[in-house]
Amino acid sequence: METNETKKKDIFDRIMSLPVLNIFEPFYKKHKEGLLYLFFGGLAFFLSIFLFWFMDTVMHLNEVVNNTIDWIICVAFQFFTNRTWVFDGKVDSTKDFVKQAGSFTAGRLFTLVVEDLIIYIFITLMGFPKMPVKLAATFVVIALNYVISKLIVFKKKD
Repeated sequence: METNETKKKDIFDRIMSLPVLNIFEPFYKKHKEGLLYLFFGGLAFFLSIFLFWFMDTVMHLNEVVNNTIDWIICVAFQFFTNRTWVFDGKVDSTKDFVKQAGSFTAGRLFTLVVEDLIIYIFITLMGFPKMPVKLAATFVVIALNYVISKLIVFKKKD
């Protein structure tokens, strides 16, 4: 069985062991999962906001359609990064991979419905400004996605 010391170092472990950055290594090792979730979540957040803005101002898409296209692109990005670096989602079989991808997508579909409802209610029905609503909805979704990923999708088997 691999321990934290015998595991192969990923790119982030190697970066944190560089001179100057290595002073943060103990903090990083202790909080690695949360830090990487915040890092990749931040990238997904900016990708989502940019896509929403682009499809709204350049393509003039309906808010809910826009958000759904944005979601498809961001979920693919999130699955890859969460599985690879955040939660160490390696599995032993194709069946387990399909199960993992399915539960990830199901969890994200749930939060897509939550986000689309927030956007529909506050932008489409109530006329609130688009970007502040999108930002608020995205923060709600980030928190829900972390809980779903941590407790269901990439749950460690003891």
